[in-house]
Amino acid sequence: MISRVVVVGAGTMGHGIAHVCAASGYRVGLHDEDRDATRRAVEQIRGTLDRGVELGKVTEAQRHEALNRIVVTSDLERVLPEADVVIEAVPESLEIKASVLRRVEALTPRHALLASNTSSLSIGRLARELSEPGRFLGLHFFNPVHVMKLVEVVRGPSTSDQTVETAVAFARTLGKEPIVVRDAPGFASSRLGIVLGMEAIRMVEQGVASPEDIDRAMELGYRHPMGPLKLTDLVGLDVRLGIAEYLHETLGSEAFRPPELLRRMVAEGRLGKKSGRGFYDWSDT
Repeated sequence: MISRVVVVGAGTMGHGIAHVCAASGYRVGLHDEDRDATRRAVEQIRGTLDRGVELGKVTEAQRHEALNRIVVTSDLERVLPEADVVIEAVPESLEIKASVLRRVEALTPRHALLASNTSSLSIGRLARELSEPGRFLGLHFFNPVHVMKLVEVVRGPSTSDQTVETAVAFARTLGKEPIVVRDAPGFASSRLGIVLGMEAIRMVEQGVASPEDIDRAMELGYRHPMGPLKLTDLVGLDVRLGIAEYLHETLGSEAFRPPELLRRMVAEGRLGKKSGRGFYDWSDT
């Protein structure tokens, strides 16, 4: 039975996953070595819950209970020994994730499910760092986590059937709709989403239309809830650049080659919502 979830990494995805787990009744340990990151994470979770109360989607009691279920810490040894599920949500770097997963496995009970929130990196490659790869898989959540229904359950070459079944059942308790995908570069969502995002950026680069009109084309013409450029701003231009570079190198398709406009915007610090400016101006949000 799952009662305690630990999220390693308190960034945008990490604090979003922690929020949803706590709101679903789980005790949550949220870890980050950067104390400022954990402080910001709690502020953002509180702010999201406050907006939920204002909109009538969350009661005051639910808000209070969810916040009380979250323990933030910079000490992994404080939270991992009691974990039933551990979700790694550190930056999208193979080296960083591998290092974190090795530490996590050494500190968790053998029954605990281990997962990475990677959006594109090979689960099989990460599993090589572990002594028990059968209990490891990908749990790819989407931003904003409390809104987006999809979770990709990514099965690696060594992932056991029981681990997949447990992960699917767990995702459903969070109110998510899980899909099971094979470990392939970009899985299902990132592979499709990056192609669309890169082409939208090339269209801006070529002056085909404004970011607003390109997004409106996909929202109104294809019933996408959000256009690819606004989504890129929310995910982070630096994050999308890293994924595109990985997929271009791994799959060899020119469809994934990052446009020069994307590289230039990242170099200028225009990273999207988190920096206040990307394809849109987020300074007042």
